[in-house]
Amino acid sequence: MFIEWMKETRSYRRFEQDPAPSMDQLESLIDLARLAPSASNRQPLKYILVRDPEVLPQVFSHLSWAGYLKDWPGPDPDERPTAYIIILSDPAKSKGPGIDIGLAAQSILLGARELGFGACLLGSIDRPRLREALAIAEHLEIQLVVALGAPGEEIRLTTAKSDDDIRYWRDDRGVHYVPKRSRKDLIEKVF
Repeated sequence: MFIEWMKETRSYRRFEQDPAPSMDQLESLIDLARLAPSASNRQPLKYILVRDPEVLPQVFSHLSWAGYLKDWPGPDPDERPTAYIIILSDPAKSKGPGIDIGLAAQSILLGARELGFGACLLGSIDRPRLREALAIAEHLEIQLVVALGAPGEEIRLTTAKSDDDIRYWRDDRGVHYVPKRSRKDLIEKVF
């Protein structure tokens, strides 16, 4: 089951509007993230949960979507996420929270998959404007935005033809293809 979840946990960029994650479901994803290992057990992460229909567009307007799809401005209004989790870090607790961010984000993605939702991690964020829009405390750093909702597109994994051929694309039917490097290309040495 876990291997299948890993294969199905993709970066969805288009969402159905129903069902939307409930606040209880979003909070359950934070429970998964808080149980993930933490470097030196510092636990420097905090989260903002967004599902209010009036706040969703504010978050959306400060994000950039799918850099490899140059002619695509992002999801249409009826394909946008129905919830967000904003991952923040507290530099007073950890100056290098990268490990914690990765573990928490993966836990959230896998938990969302178990609940029947898709997600996309977004790092291309207009941080100053998002901070202002949501009145995020100055001492917290905006790390990632997790977009969530019911998957609204088909995504297929393919094997990258070369080490440089990793750009995702869409075919004329809108199917999203994601090339992954082969195991052979990833294993540097075996002893």
